[in-house]
Amino acid sequence: MFPNIVMRACGKMSRGVVAIRQQPTIKPIMAVSNRFMSSHSVEETDEEFYSKYEAYFNRSDIDGWETRKAMADLACQDAIAEPKVIIAALKACRRLNDYALAIRFLESVRIKSEIDSSIYPYILQEICPTLEELGIDTPEGLGYDKPELALDDVDHIY
Repeated sequence: MFPNIVMRACGKMSRGVVAIRQQPTIKPIMAVSNRFMSSHSVEETDEEFYSKYEAYFNRSDIDGWETRKAMADLACQDAIAEPKVIIAALKACRRLNDYALAIRFLESVRIKSEIDSSIYPYILQEICPTLEELGIDTPEGLGYDKPELALDDVDHIY
């Protein structure tokens, strides 16, 4: 009895597989276009690049997401933003009333400028009037440049 049930089940399964195999397969039509993107590339100068970001931050209808996206794009670049772009970004943060974003952006500028110790003081010198005008402190002024629970000597914990 048991072998008959198994034989019937196997027979039904094999007929189903055969029926599936006999269905025609439909192959999609693919169109391929030849387009060479790199053959007509125009090199963008640094001045054009930074003026594009300055104009982007100076838009009156910029929202928080667009500001964060542009700041993330600048952070991913292999260069430190010009002071005029930093000023435009800080003014965009003030228009959005996002103080934390302004501080985070200044922190990213400080971290990126660690390759040369003279870059960050120059940037602070250039943007200091804007910081005072907008009422924004530097990360160092807020104590963000050193850890909160840092100890000078690990033996003096208690």
